[in-house]
Amino acid sequence: MKKLLRTGSFLLFALVILSVYSCKDDDNQQGTFELNINGLEDLGADFRYEGWLIVDGAPVTSGLFDVDANGNMSTNSFTVNQEDLDKATTFVLTIEPSPDNDPAPSDVHILAGDFNGNNANLTVGHGAALGDDFTSSTGSYILATPTDGMNNNERSGVWFLDPAAGPGAALNLPALPAGWDYEGWAVIDGTPVTTGKFRDLAASDDAAPFSGPMAGPPFPGEDFLENAPSGLTFPTDLSEGTIVISVEPFPDNSPAPFTLKPLLHQVPANAADHTSFQLGNIASDTNPTGTATK
Repeated sequence: MKKLLRTGSFLLFALVILSVYSCKDDDNQQGTFELNINGLEDLGADFRYEGWLIVDGAPVTSGLFDVDANGNMSTNSFTVNQEDLDKATTFVLTIEPSPDNDPAPSDVHILAGDFNGNNANLTVGHGAALGDDFTSSTGSYILATPTDGMNNNERSGVWFLDPAAGPGAALNLPALPAGWDYEGWAVIDGTPVTTGKFRDLAASDDAAPFSGPMAGPPFPGEDFLENAPSGLTFPTDLSEGTIVISVEPFPDNSPAPFTLKPLLHQVPANAADHTSFQLGNIASDTNPTGTATK
């Protein structure tokens, strides 16, 4: 009788242990998460993309990846805790420093989407990304070189101002969230040259490395008069060049425009100076898009 009791007790203990380990296995069950994204660019050696599942309001990493020069992701399949996958309501893609000692997401949110069932459509306009898709953005610019006086090299500078407004701001762009800046560019003989980064549309941008000795107007822009980059000669003539407004991550380790380029215009041949030219909206062609599947 005692032997039967001991045997029964052992079997009961074994069942309890088995049940506990079975629950632990369920807790650690892994699932597969997939991303398919177009329009991302190579971030170089200092930054990587990282995905985040929003689970019970908190971010849970879904993994890191790189993108090559052709826009191909290093991987699009990730192993994630199945319970987190089941509970995830939103996916967010960020740009992170590499190496990265902070376990939390950076401020640089580039894509996001809410799950509808197992799928989420990812856009820059989602509130957890940039919050706007820039398709309603507009703007104009003039050619002028105020930093070396009137009637000197007037087609060698570009300013994002409206002379008919007093002058006034010539760009209509949404306010950016933390982690992002606007940047102006002039593409000169195939080389993109910055006009400076800015967030305020009616204030000077952050730098004037190529301008002359006189003060420029309180708007984003630049005169290309001195300190020309290698391969270029200043002053120049921006006729038949290209003017671009990009949206740049901060920090930014690239000397070229980022993939987000909402506004662009090719300067006409023999363009008149101090005349407004309208920038075209190409946001729908440059915004990355994608899907997340859990």
